[in-house]
Order: sequence, then structure tokens, then C-alpha cells
Amino acid sequence: MTTETVKYQRKELELKALLEITQAINENKTESVLLNIFKFTCLVHLNIKSMVLYVASGGKFDLRISHNVKGKIPQIIPQDAVVENKALGKLSLTLSEDYSFSEIDIYVPVYHKDKMLAILLLKRKDESSELDLNFTQALTNILVVALENKRFARRQLEEERLRREIEIASNVQRMLFPSKLPQTDNLNAKVTYIPHSTVGGDYYDLIQKSPDEVFFCIADVSGKGMPAALLMSNFQAALRTLLRSSSDLKMIVEQLNFTTFDNTQGERFITFFLGYYNYKTKSLSYVNAGHNPPILCRDDARGEPELLEAGTTILGAFESLPFLETGFRTDLNKFTLHLYTDGLTETMNPADEEYGDEKFTEFIKTNSYDDPTVFHSRFFDELDSYSQGQPKCDDITLLSIKFN
Repeated sequence: MTTETVKYQRKELELKALLEITQAINENKTESVLLNIFKFTCLVHLNIKSMVLYVASGGKFDLRISHNVKGKIPQIIPQDAVVENKALGKLSLTLSEDYSFSEIDIYVPVYHKDKMLAILLLKRKDESSELDLNFTQALTNILVVALENKRFARRQLEEERLRREIEIASNVQRMLFPSKLPQTDNLNAKVTYIPHSTVGGDYYDLIQKSPDEVFFCIADVSGKGMPAALLMSNFQAALRTLLRSSSDLKMIVEQLNFTTFDNTQGERFITFFLGYYNYKTKSLSYVNAGHNPPILCRDDARGEPELLEAGTTILGAFESLPFLETGFRTDLNKFTLHLYTDGLTETMNPADEEYGDEKFTEFIKTNSYDDPTVFHSRFFDELDSYSQGQPKCDDITLLSIKFN
């Protein structure tokens, strides 16, 4: 057989290999099918006896093909364990003594610019027969690019799915909040809610159960994002259900704690404040479950703003609450309550200093008689001035309620 005939036959086999892999890519075959076709074409149409293929992924090389290799080889090779000396044509792999590539004598690197995308390690069937390494490298490159494109498309689909889920969760969360807060002569409420991300873990509510009864609350779930928002959604549904059937704050808080613990098994917790005001008795009762104490300001100049601290520990940390008390304030005619989450007082300035509870209390003292809308406008101007554009670290909620 002449040399020209051998070359022609080799080119014909290479062309078959190229057509088979490109046809599979055009038909959008799965990754496993592409890898099998690549392995088959290399073994049948090219002069290859044994082969190992590693593909780069997230700072490491993953084993994707291993054929006719009896020695123990690693499933993963760290990227920094692979060094190629291009001038000498040598590849150095830093591996433990348990692994060996002694049966392999040729390596084919695949690069994109200066980044190594894959390593094909192989052994020829016949040492005397020629193997076109340039073609083998090109064929491997085609395969690796196809795998990269599939991974990119899969990541895009996953990101789109996640974006839609977040959008749905955000819409659901908006539906949980009151669509409109009362602004009447005897009850004037204002809220400012700034989520840290598209969905947040803060929650507030105001429910006028009857003309003489008003429930209000604020809560903060540990963590951020989707898990916090989903837990808060369940929490809100449970609270609304309980409030329809009872006005017993102690019972409501105990049930909410049990529901939260049952849902999270103690892995997440909720800080929560629940208040109840009765216009007939002019009395306020409340339970503070580990939340930032809301601030009560009486309009009759009876002294300093009061912190509403009585209650219990955070919800969801224990199957049953270790202690629980209900706080009371009586003879309340005209007063304002400011309920907030810790994202407000933990706002940082460029010097990494928190705004803090003391500054907030001082601001309230100076502006205690303001209408809630005016109060919010002035306060968030001050908070923005303090932070000087520093990014927010958490959700921020401020709910102010003025009772007359």
C-alpha cells in the first residue's frame, strides 16, 4: 500500500469522525451522547487505543471519558495541579501517589486564548502508525466548545427560571402586605419598606378587627432572599388565620412559635412584635418576641419615649417558648408607635459605624409630635445623609402608627 493511499485512507477516517461529531452537535444531542460519539470516533476512526478526557469546570478538571486505562486515575484534578511547559511540550500533573497515568504517553491540550479548557490523554494502537495530533486537537476542541455551549445554555435557562421564581415570590410577598394603611382622624399609619434584594425577610401588618380593635405587628426572618420570604409567607398566613379566631396574644404567639419551629426545625428563627389596642378601654397589650423594642410616644408630655420590651424570646428557636409575658400600657388616648427592623439601626456610614438605637431614639424625641408621613420624610433624609450612599446590609422597615 502506497504512502499516498495510507494518507488518503487516514483523511477519509478523519472526515468521518468530524462528520459524526458535528452531526451529533447539530442534532442537539445530550452531553453523554456527545461524549460517547467522540469516544467512538476516536477509537474507531483514529489510531487511538486508550484515552482519558478531562474538561475544565469551576477551578478544576472533571473526568468525562476514561477508556482502556487499568491504572487508578483521579475523578477531579485541581486546576493549579496542571502545568504545561509549551516550549518543551511537557505536561506536569501534581497528583497523590495513589494515581498514575503510566499507560498514557501523549497529551493533547485544548485552549481558548490562554485558558486551558480540556486535556485529552491518549495512547496509540500502533506505535508505527501516524496520529494526526492537530486534527485530534481540533476534534476535541469542537467537542469541548459544544459542551461549553450546552453548559452556558443550561445556566441561562436556570437563571431565567430563578428570575421568574423570584418575580413570582416578590409579587406574592407584595400581596401579603396591607394594600393600604389607614389615614383617618383616629388612626394614621405610614410604612417605609426597603428590601435588601428583590424579595425580603421583613413583614409588617395592621388589621382593624372591629371599629374598637386594632392589631399591628412587625417581624424579621433570619437570613435573606427566597428562603426568608417563603418562611415569612407561611408565617403571615398562620398569623392571619389565628387573628380571625382569637384576640389572645399569648395563645397566638405560642401557636406561631410552634408553626415556625415545625417548619424549620430550629434552623431559622423570627423576631416578632404583636400589639393590640382597644379604643374603648384605651389600653395597649403586646408581646415582643426578641424584636427591636418599638417606641411609644405619648402626646400628653408624660416624659421620655417608652420601649416596649415585655414578651419572650425569638420564635422558632425552641419547640415551646421558655417564658412568655404580655406587656400592658393603660390610659392611652393620643400616642404614636414606631415599629422597625434592625436593618434601620444597622445602617452603616463610610466609617463603618452603625446608625444605632440611640440616634434613632434621639430623632424620635425631637420629632415625636410629627404626622407619620412627615416623620418618615424627615427621618429617611437623615438616614440617607448619615449613610452617604453606603449599600444597605439588610431589609429596612419602619411602621409608624398615630392613635387619636
